[in-house]
Amino acid sequence: MSDTAADAAVNTPATNAVATDPVFEGMFGTYTITARDRREVLGYRLAVGAVALGQLGLLAQWWRLGPSLAWPWLLPMAVGLGLALRWIHIYLRPLHRALQLFWLLGCLGTVVLAVRVGPGQLLASLAAEPLWLLAVGPFFAALTGVGFKEFFCFRRPEAIGVTLLLPLALLGRLTGLLDGTACFALLLAESVLLLVLTLRKLPMEAAADVGDKSVFDELARRRRAAATAPLAP
Repeated sequence: MSDTAADAAVNTPATNAVATDPVFEGMFGTYTITARDRREVLGYRLAVGAVALGQLGLLAQWWRLGPSLAWPWLLPMAVGLGLALRWIHIYLRPLHRALQLFWLLGCLGTVVLAVRVGPGQLLASLAAEPLWLLAVGPFFAALTGVGFKEFFCFRRPEAIGVTLLLPLALLGRLTGLLDGTACFALLLAESVLLLVLTLRKLPMEAAADVGDKSVFDELARRRRAAATAPLAP
């Protein structure tokens, strides 16, 4: 549930709910998985899938045709991760905001690099000058956060690909411990595992990704109460 939706649910807990929607017992009371929840979960899963397909497309084109024309694959990756972070369900708002900030910083760093060297030389510059990874790195830090959330919540082994292989590839290349070929191989393995993760999540019930909505509602209620509480003299 998004933060806005959670805040609204405090005043209208039955929003979008119908009699056939499943009801669950949460830590702070009962809650319902609504049509809106199911749409958000499907959107999240498809968005993560777009990131995986974007990565695979970029790496495949780079391998077959070189890096100069592969940069458009960064667009579905950026849009997909941005939407995934819009719909991801994370109880801690500061962590959610931090991942969104990392995504934004990474996108801005990519744009700066593209303006500096030209889109056609963007990927080649990253390969030739690993220090540029510091500019785009926050984007992949946000993606790593998504992988960690998936592993922490579901213990899916393929989530390890994003949680471990992605930072290992980029940090190894940044520090010079890995050459370009090894980094490429790790990124390819990570993108395949991310796609597997997405495909395995598609048939899951939406409730698995939504989590305990009563926790979101309670946290939203506390924020509203803190915002309206009178200041101490």
